[in-house]
Amino acid sequence: MYETDFWQLIDESRDTAEGDPDEQAEALVERLAQLTPDDVVDFARLFEARFQRAYRYDLWGAAYLLLDGASEDSFDYFRCWLIAQGREVFEGALHEPDALAELVPDFDEEEDGEAEDVGYAADEAHEQLTGLPLPDLGVQQPRRPEGDSFDFEDATEMAKRYPLLWARFGD
Repeated sequence: MYETDFWQLIDESRDTAEGDPDEQAEALVERLAQLTPDDVVDFARLFEARFQRAYRYDLWGAAYLLLDGASEDSFDYFRCWLIAQGREVFEGALHEPDALAELVPDFDEEEDGEAEDVGYAADEAHEQLTGLPLPDLGVQQPRRPEGDSFDFEDATEMAKRYPLLWARFGD
């Protein structure tokens, strides 16, 4: 599976679900279950690579503002949601996390920002196809996020790092 195929599956499932993360996960499982088990494993590897790329303190800070707080689990679900938004939003957020204020102008903290089930879509599809769990992808999460840590509760620091997000979501 090529990267373009990966993003096409993400986009099609999001469009089908009209942006609802739970429905997107279901649509993604349906689409993946139409592929070969090898393609599903390839999708899972591509997803995991992006999930790991987004394991950064600067993105965690952005998630903290968008979600009005973000535990480690919440940040995991946020990274799934970020991937589920498609390539433009994902790459834009990696380039400049504060740009999320413009990349997702209709962000609603009650509805958006968490898509845990999207992260398990390949697992579910593989099990449907083979009756077996997804094999180990051989990818391990780093011990700590990339970049320098900082205090997400320091309003001055957060306003300085994320002026656009702070203007919309800060205290």
